[in-house]
Amino acid sequence: MTSVAIAALSTGIVLSVYSLLFLFRIILTWNPEVDLKTLPFAIAYWPTEFLLAPTRKLIPPFGGVDISPIIWFGIVSLVRELLVGQQGILKMMA
Repeated sequence: MTSVAIAALSTGIVLSVYSLLFLFRIILTWNPEVDLKTLPFAIAYWPTEFLLAPTRKLIPPFGGVDISPIIWFGIVSLVRELLVGQQGILKMMA
């Protein structure tokens, strides 16, 4: 395996995991009384909150709905497609 293939594989795995974590955070916004700092919810809280907190300052929740996980899910999905998608940059280099 070349170093580019290893980079593409590891990047794809990391971005896929973050997509799932943000999807989980989107689902958790439907149930606001959940304590995100307790297990098993902390598994999605700690790796994503450093991105969501500044986004909430720029785009505050409106109508009681926090859209920051939706924004980051879209960003991570776009980056994943551009880098390791079917015609992504790292796939084409490998």
